[in-house]
Amino acid sequence: MSKKKTNTAAPVATGKVYDFCSKKRMILIIAICVVVALIAGALIRGVKFAIEFKGGTMLTYSYTGDLSTDDVKAEVEKNVDSIVNVRRGESLDSDGYQITISFTSNEGLNADGQHELTENLRAAFPDNELELFDSNDVSPSSGREFLLKCLLAMVFAAVLIIIYIAIRFSRIGGWSAGVCSIFALCHDILVALAVSIICGFEFNSNIVAVILTILGYSINNTIVIYDRIRENRTLMPKASLNELINTGCSQSLTRSIRTSVTTIGTMLVVTIVVLVSGYTSLLSFSVPLMAGLISGTYSSLFVAPVTWSWWKKEGSKDKKEKKD
Repeated sequence: MSKKKTNTAAPVATGKVYDFCSKKRMILIIAICVVVALIAGALIRGVKFAIEFKGGTMLTYSYTGDLSTDDVKAEVEKNVDSIVNVRRGESLDSDGYQITISFTSNEGLNADGQHELTENLRAAFPDNELELFDSNDVSPSSGREFLLKCLLAMVFAAVLIIIYIAIRFSRIGGWSAGVCSIFALCHDILVALAVSIICGFEFNSNIVAVILTILGYSINNTIVIYDRIRENRTLMPKASLNELINTGCSQSLTRSIRTSVTTIGTMLVVTIVVLVSGYTSLLSFSVPLMAGLISGTYSSLFVAPVTWSWWKKEGSKDKKEKKD
């Protein structure tokens, strides 16, 4: 007797498959909430640009003894109408210490203003022998130029990501997948910015580093899921796009959560250490990054693949209507 051969695809061991594609309304509601939180935070708290972007003054003082950065900050804020950042460090050419005071301003601080501020600090801290070591003004034009370069770099990175995904995943509709991945990245960046504004952090180089980190982390998660979907297209040739997406996301769910818990847990430890040690300037990096990493895990599983499913479904509807 001859055995009858059947041309069936290899089974896919996926375990439980969750219906990710049915969450379109939830994704839309969350995206709207993120935008509303960002706008409300900007209107209520205001967007605070650091000296790198807005321009301002940086003053470095040498001193002796013990000096609290919080006390120095409070004293400087009495003399300038701006947010003041104070960092402490050791002097490289002596056994003393240094503090660097920076604050934003449109016109900088002239010689008379520097002298007045120095005298006020000496009067407030007479036992620390404060001496002006260095002073620099950052012009607003150079700050705007730096901000523009950062924005151009992010736009250029987004274009490269779309091209890469379009080429690598051409078998499953790469261009639309690439655009949807950028939409997910924008969602993650908005989450990080909303948290920064609501917490009252300045928009500084830390925020730029957060955005770049989120871009790499989130797109990596999304590409892993797209890989799963592409593999399942071969293993499940008769499956619909929604079935492929649900299967691929379910397969990647445990891996994404474990990776995220490890990374977010590390940043949580950093945040706790920063709070305990008093180096609060690092909070503008760790806190938005934690929020962005959480959002990146969510967006790679929901926002990118589900909006891609919606795009392809609407596109197929348009094609059918044209044929009719």
